[in-house]
Amino acid sequence: MNVPNVEKPTKKAFHFPKSARGKGVALEEAAAQQSAEVERTPAKKLTQAKRVSAPKAQEVASAEAKTKRTKKEKVVRDSFTMPKSDYEKIAALKQKCLDAGVSVKKSELLRAGLLMLEAAAPKRFLAAVSAVETVKTGRPAKAKP
Repeated sequence: MNVPNVEKPTKKAFHFPKSARGKGVALEEAAAQQSAEVERTPAKKLTQAKRVSAPKAQEVASAEAKTKRTKKEKVVRDSFTMPKSDYEKIAALKQKCLDAGVSVKKSELLRAGLLMLEAAAPKRFLAAVSAVETVKTGRPAKAKP
């Protein structure tokens, strides 16, 4: 009895990249490959190829647009020191927003303040900056018992 020599499958499997960038690169390669195929086809087959590849090209274009839309601005985590009275003002402004039916986070409130300062006239902006008292930076000292 002759038994054919069959190799066992290896454990290594092809790995597709999970990142959106990897998918975008694959889509770009697919689009380039399709365009190269269209260039090589004769004129008679070109109209048939366009009919078949047009939906694929639209899918590739829409997929690329999705990857471009999802790119978000990088966020930075930071800490700062402020007087307790200013911290209480933030809580009061958050409550004011809640009374108006708008849920807002502390960071969103501070960013809204930055937008208002940016839009203010230079004289008004400088007056607001000079009205703020300077605070010693760093963590506050522990109270002695």
